[in-house]
Amino acid sequence: MHSHQLLCLPFAGAGASVFADWKPLSQRLDVLPVQLPGREKRFTETCYTDVHQAVAGLVPEVAPLLDPEQDIIVFGHSLGAVLAYEFAHALAAQPGLRVSGLVVSGSPDPWSSRRERATGLDDGDFLTRVAEFAGYSHPALTDPMMAELLLPMLRADVQMHEDYQPRSEEPLDVPIVMVRGDADSLISDSQVAGWSRATRSRSQAATLPGGHMYLTERPGELLALIERQLL
Repeated sequence: MHSHQLLCLPFAGAGASVFADWKPLSQRLDVLPVQLPGREKRFTETCYTDVHQAVAGLVPEVAPLLDPEQDIIVFGHSLGAVLAYEFAHALAAQPGLRVSGLVVSGSPDPWSSRRERATGLDDGDFLTRVAEFAGYSHPALTDPMMAELLLPMLRADVQMHEDYQPRSEEPLDVPIVMVRGDADSLISDSQVAGWSRATRSRSQAATLPGGHMYLTERPGELLALIERQLL
Protein backbone atom coordinates (compact mmCIF):
# COMPACT_ATOMS: atom_id res chain seq x y z
CA MET A 1 0.00 0.00 0.00
CA HIS A 2 1.43 3.37 -1.02
CA SER A 3 1.69 5.76 1.91
CA HIS A 4 2.66 8.90 -0.02
CA GLN A 5 2.13 10.41 -3.46
CA LEU A 6 5.33 11.39 -5.29
CA LEU A 7 4.53 14.07 -7.85
CA CYS A 8 7.34 14.12 -10.47
CA LEU A 9 8.21 17.12 -12.67
CA PRO A 10 10.39 16.38 -15.73
CA PHE A 11 13.76 17.88 -16.68
CA ALA A 12 14.16 19.96 -19.86
CA GLY A 13 13.24 18.09 -23.02
CA ALA A 14 11.59 15.23 -21.16
CA GLY A 15 8.03 14.00 -20.85
CA ALA A 16 6.17 12.03 -18.22
CA SER A 17 7.39 8.74 -19.71
CA VAL A 18 10.85 9.21 -18.15
CA PHE A 19 9.20 8.24 -14.85
CA ALA A 20 7.29 5.22 -16.21
CA ASP A 21 9.87 2.72 -14.95
CA TRP A 22 9.80 4.23 -11.45
CA LYS A 23 6.31 3.05 -10.55
CA PRO A 24 7.20 -0.57 -9.58
CA LEU A 25 10.37 0.46 -7.71
CA SER A 26 8.69 1.61 -4.49
CA GLN A 27 5.93 0.04 -2.42
CA ARG A 28 5.53 3.20 -0.35
CA LEU A 29 5.56 5.94 -2.99
CA ASP A 30 2.84 6.30 -5.61
CA VAL A 31 4.78 7.82 -8.52
CA LEU A 32 2.63 10.41 -10.34
CA PRO A 33 4.39 12.01 -13.34
CA VAL A 34 3.22 15.42 -14.54
CA GLN A 35 2.97 15.79 -18.32
CA LEU A 36 3.85 19.24 -19.64
CA PRO A 37 2.31 20.50 -22.91
CA GLY A 38 4.34 20.11 -26.10
CA ARG A 39 5.51 16.52 -25.64
CA GLU A 40 4.30 12.92 -25.92
CA LYS A 41 0.48 12.80 -25.67
CA ARG A 42 0.38 16.61 -25.45
CA PHE A 43 2.66 17.13 -28.45
CA THR A 44 0.25 19.41 -30.33
CA GLU A 45 -0.14 21.81 -27.39
CA THR A 46 1.89 25.00 -26.96
CA CYS A 47 4.90 24.73 -24.67
CA TYR A 48 5.26 26.96 -21.65
CA THR A 49 8.26 29.29 -21.60
CA ASP A 50 7.62 30.69 -18.10
CA VAL A 51 7.71 28.67 -14.87
CA HIS A 52 4.97 30.71 -13.18
CA GLN A 53 2.63 30.39 -16.15
CA ALA A 54 3.34 26.66 -16.28
CA VAL A 55 2.47 26.18 -12.61
CA ALA A 56 -0.64 28.34 -12.91
CA GLY A 57 -1.81 26.21 -15.83
CA LEU A 58 -0.79 22.79 -14.54
CA VAL A 59 -1.85 22.91 -10.88
CA PRO A 60 -5.59 23.12 -11.71
CA GLU A 61 -5.13 20.05 -13.95
CA VAL A 62 -3.16 18.06 -11.38
CA ALA A 63 -4.77 18.97 -8.05
CA PRO A 64 -8.11 17.18 -8.69
CA LEU A 65 -6.20 13.96 -9.47
CA LEU A 66 -4.44 13.89 -6.09
CA ASP A 67 -5.72 11.84 -3.15
CA PRO A 68 -6.51 14.19 -0.24
CA GLU A 69 -6.07 11.24 2.15
CA GLN A 70 -2.37 10.87 1.26
CA ASP A 71 0.53 13.26 1.81
CA ILE A 72 2.24 14.68 -1.28
CA ILE A 73 5.98 14.83 -1.90
CA VAL A 74 7.00 16.92 -4.92
CA PHE A 75 10.12 15.94 -6.90
CA GLY A 76 11.93 17.57 -9.79
CA HIS A 77 15.33 17.39 -11.48
CA SER A 78 17.06 20.40 -13.09
CA LEU A 79 14.23 22.44 -14.69
CA GLY A 80 11.90 20.11 -12.80
CA ALA A 81 13.42 21.26 -9.50
CA VAL A 82 12.25 24.87 -9.87
CA LEU A 83 8.90 23.65 -11.21
CA ALA A 84 8.63 21.36 -8.17
CA TYR A 85 9.46 24.23 -5.80
CA GLU A 86 6.73 26.43 -7.26
CA PHE A 87 4.34 23.43 -7.42
CA ALA A 88 4.92 22.79 -3.70
CA HIS A 89 4.00 26.40 -2.91
CA ALA A 90 0.87 26.24 -5.09
CA LEU A 91 -0.33 22.85 -3.83
CA ALA A 92 0.24 23.84 -0.19
CA ALA A 93 -2.23 26.67 -0.77
CA GLN A 94 -4.90 24.26 -2.08
CA PRO A 95 -7.57 23.40 0.53
CA GLY A 96 -7.59 19.74 1.49
CA LEU A 97 -4.14 18.81 0.10
CA ARG A 98 -1.15 18.02 2.34
CA VAL A 99 2.33 18.65 0.97
CA SER A 100 4.82 16.91 3.29
CA GLY A 101 8.13 17.25 1.43
CA LEU A 102 10.07 18.63 -1.54
CA VAL A 103 12.94 16.85 -3.32
CA VAL A 104 15.08 19.01 -5.60
CA SER A 105 17.76 17.47 -7.77
CA GLY A 106 20.53 18.73 -10.06
CA SER A 107 19.59 22.41 -9.99
CA PRO A 108 20.96 25.62 -8.49
CA ASP A 109 18.73 27.12 -5.81
CA PRO A 110 16.00 29.57 -6.94
CA TRP A 111 18.21 32.60 -6.20
CA SER A 112 21.16 31.41 -8.29
CA SER A 113 21.43 30.95 -12.04
CA ARG A 114 23.93 29.65 -14.55
CA ARG A 115 26.45 32.12 -15.93
CA GLU A 116 26.39 30.42 -19.34
CA ARG A 117 23.07 30.52 -21.21
CA ALA A 118 21.74 28.62 -24.21
CA THR A 119 18.61 30.73 -24.87
CA GLY A 120 18.98 32.84 -28.02
CA LEU A 121 21.79 30.82 -29.62
CA ASP A 122 21.42 29.39 -33.13
CA ASP A 123 20.39 25.75 -33.40
CA GLY A 124 23.88 24.23 -33.56
CA ASP A 125 25.32 26.29 -30.71
CA PHE A 126 22.14 25.81 -28.69
CA LEU A 127 22.35 22.00 -28.93
CA THR A 128 26.06 22.06 -28.09
CA ARG A 129 25.45 24.23 -25.03
CA VAL A 130 22.50 22.08 -23.86
CA ALA A 131 24.62 18.95 -24.23
CA GLU A 132 27.25 20.61 -22.03
CA PHE A 133 24.59 21.51 -19.44
CA ALA A 134 23.02 18.08 -19.37
CA GLY A 135 26.19 16.06 -19.67
CA TYR A 136 24.58 14.08 -22.49
CA SER A 137 22.85 14.59 -25.83
CA HIS A 138 19.58 12.89 -26.72
CA PRO A 139 20.21 10.54 -29.69
CA ALA A 140 17.09 11.82 -31.48
CA LEU A 141 18.68 15.27 -31.79
CA THR A 142 21.27 13.89 -34.25
CA ASP A 143 18.43 13.15 -36.71
CA PRO A 144 17.61 16.41 -38.56
CA MET A 145 13.89 15.64 -38.83
CA MET A 146 13.58 14.66 -35.17
CA ALA A 147 15.66 17.65 -34.11
CA GLU A 148 13.29 19.95 -36.01
CA LEU A 149 10.35 18.44 -34.10
CA LEU A 150 12.03 18.46 -30.69
CA LEU A 151 13.91 21.77 -30.81
CA PRO A 152 10.93 24.07 -30.09
CA MET A 153 10.04 22.09 -26.96
CA LEU A 154 13.65 21.94 -25.80
CA ARG A 155 14.14 25.66 -26.43
CA ALA A 156 10.97 26.45 -24.47
CA ASP A 157 12.11 24.32 -21.52
CA VAL A 158 15.61 25.80 -21.45
CA GLN A 159 14.19 29.33 -21.61
CA MET A 160 11.79 28.46 -18.78
CA HIS A 161 14.70 27.41 -16.56
CA GLU A 162 17.15 30.15 -17.56
CA ASP A 163 14.62 32.99 -17.16
CA TYR A 164 13.16 31.71 -13.88
CA GLN A 165 13.00 34.14 -10.97
CA PRO A 166 11.09 33.29 -7.77
CA ARG A 167 8.30 35.75 -7.05
CA SER A 168 8.16 35.13 -3.32
CA GLU A 169 10.75 34.97 -0.56
CA GLU A 170 8.25 33.08 1.59
CA PRO A 171 9.82 29.76 2.66
CA LEU A 172 7.95 26.48 2.60
CA ASP A 173 6.95 24.73 5.82
CA VAL A 174 8.04 21.26 4.67
CA PRO A 175 11.38 19.41 4.72
CA ILE A 176 13.56 19.70 1.61
CA VAL A 177 15.92 16.99 0.37
CA MET A 178 18.58 18.35 -2.01
CA VAL A 179 20.22 15.75 -4.27
CA ARG A 180 23.03 15.78 -6.82
CA GLY A 181 25.18 13.18 -8.55
CA ASP A 182 28.58 12.93 -6.86
CA ALA A 183 30.28 13.36 -10.26
CA ASP A 184 28.00 16.20 -11.45
CA SER A 185 30.35 18.90 -12.74
CA LEU A 186 27.47 21.28 -13.49
CA ILE A 187 26.11 21.79 -9.97
CA SER A 188 28.28 22.46 -6.93
CA ASP A 189 27.58 21.47 -3.35
CA SER A 190 27.16 25.15 -2.45
CA GLN A 191 24.56 25.67 -5.18
CA VAL A 192 22.62 22.69 -3.88
CA ALA A 193 22.98 23.86 -0.27
CA GLY A 194 21.39 27.19 -1.26
CA TRP A 195 18.02 25.43 -1.36
CA SER A 196 18.07 25.28 2.45
CA ARG A 197 16.73 28.84 2.65
CA ALA A 198 13.60 27.72 0.77
CA THR A 199 12.13 26.14 3.91
CA ARG A 200 11.48 26.89 7.57
CA SER A 201 11.71 23.15 8.18
CA ARG A 202 14.77 20.93 7.98
CA SER A 203 16.87 20.52 4.84
CA GLN A 204 19.16 17.64 3.98
CA ALA A 205 21.77 17.50 1.21
CA ALA A 206 22.60 14.11 -0.29
CA THR A 207 24.61 12.69 -3.17
CA LEU A 208 24.12 9.55 -5.24
CA PRO A 209 26.66 7.94 -7.58
CA GLY A 210 26.75 9.40 -11.08
CA GLY A 211 26.86 12.57 -13.11
CA HIS A 212 24.21 15.19 -13.79
CA MET A 213 21.75 12.60 -15.10
CA TYR A 214 22.39 10.07 -12.31
CA LEU A 215 18.64 9.59 -11.80
CA THR A 216 18.18 7.95 -15.21
CA GLU A 217 20.69 5.24 -14.28
CA ARG A 218 19.65 4.44 -10.70
CA PRO A 219 16.11 5.62 -9.95
CA GLY A 220 15.67 2.89 -7.34
CA GLU A 221 18.45 4.40 -5.23
CA LEU A 222 16.85 7.83 -5.48
CA LEU A 223 13.45 6.51 -4.42
CA ALA A 224 15.04 4.68 -1.49
CA LEU A 225 16.74 7.93 -0.46
CA ILE A 226 13.41 9.78 -0.57
CA GLU A 227 11.81 7.08 1.56
CA ARG A 228 14.62 7.28 4.16
CA GLN A 229 14.54 11.06 4.38
CA LEU A 230 10.84 11.87 4.14
CA LEU A 231 8.73 8.84 5.13
